[in-house]
Amino acid sequence: MDVLIKSGRVIDPASNLDAVSDILIQEGKIKSLGQRLQPPSSRIPVIDAKNLLVLPGLIDMHAHLRDPGNPEEETIASGTRAAALGGFTSVLCMANTDPPVDNPAMVKYVTSKARLEGAVNVFPVGAVTKGMAGVELTEMGRMLMEGARAFSDDGRPVKSASVMRRALEYARQFDTLIISHCEDLGLSEGGDMNESYTSTILGLHGIPALAEETMVMRDIMLAREFGRVHIAHVSTARSVELIRKAKAEGVKITCETCPHYFTLTEGEVEGYNTQAKVNPPLRGGKDLEAVVLGLKDGTIDVIATDHAPHHEEEKKVEFGKAANGMVGLETALALVLTELVGTNALPLKKAIEKLTVNPAGILNLKKGTIKAGWDGDLIVVDPNKEWTVDVSKFASKSKNSPYQGWRVKGSVVYTIVGGKIVVKNGQISI
Repeated sequence: MDVLIKSGRVIDPASNLDAVSDILIQEGKIKSLGQRLQPPSSRIPVIDAKNLLVLPGLIDMHAHLRDPGNPEEETIASGTRAAALGGFTSVLCMANTDPPVDNPAMVKYVTSKARLEGAVNVFPVGAVTKGMAGVELTEMGRMLMEGARAFSDDGRPVKSASVMRRALEYARQFDTLIISHCEDLGLSEGGDMNESYTSTILGLHGIPALAEETMVMRDIMLAREFGRVHIAHVSTARSVELIRKAKAEGVKITCETCPHYFTLTEGEVEGYNTQAKVNPPLRGGKDLEAVVLGLKDGTIDVIATDHAPHHEEEKKVEFGKAANGMVGLETALALVLTELVGTNALPLKKAIEKLTVNPAGILNLKKGTIKAGWDGDLIVVDPNKEWTVDVSKFASKSKNSPYQGWRVKGSVVYTIVGGKIVVKNGQISI
């Protein structure tokens, strides 16, 4: 649980730090930062981080680990190793498992399993409603006591505005967070991809942008009156604009987007590429530009992966029957560094902010910064190393990624969780 990192460029948006420094971690905590630090013992491993970045461990506030219920797609063991390889030291796992995480016993199951098998910190997201049926609220207080960090019926919207109102009011009592999957099923039902000229040409049922936007507007109005809400996987230009205006008016709302919404468009579906089938669907070029602008001006607070592993058999079918989702834990950071930082769309510090201190703040999580006394969760990254995405090398059990063969820049060299080195020289070391 002890390690000394030497001569790295330390970037910590939380403390506005960008400087070459050493960092000493002892007993799982950051002991000190400074110049020419020496290891207190010859047994403490020393990492030479010269010409490398040292960053707070990344926080993914939206991932699916498929445990319980679908071990052929992912497990906590495999998913957290994928997270570690991608630079994530903390992961929030969504509740839409089989059975769903909708009661204290299920939360305890996830936290216990994570302690035994997890390579990184795992924080369960509890369901908002029992059975994720959108009718009866779960026992949020007791679930929080067992380790739940937030609540979401992600994968399904909370269709009833009345139920959503009660969820926000209930969550406010515990100062916890509701994460909203914004989808009007009446508009999206039966859809396969973004509704557009491309969907018409391909003969696929379209999902209009309005299916997301109407629910975003509903939740903004509810948040204005009843408590804070976090909008998941924002994908459309109008959603970004609605959230921008709501924030300017003082509404307690935050949001996230995912790498596929600022790197891919609906054109990726051409050829009926099921690896590009996701919900919300990939949108048009103007939507992508709006998402990038939203990241740049602070409208979009967080970059999350929405890591959604699926077995090969669920993707190698006709497009309309294929499962929605793609894996993202092992490619997210490289896509941010390549497609946002590398193109000057986003400064490095601001990009890291959206992967560290911002999700930590939204979740009231004491993570996401490099300060003495805080947990020794850090990563060492080579920002200049180029590599080619090869899904066969993923630690994730599932390989459903549209980025196969992409050339990207930025590689995780070390991942340290609570002072324990879990990735060393780019390989899992536990």
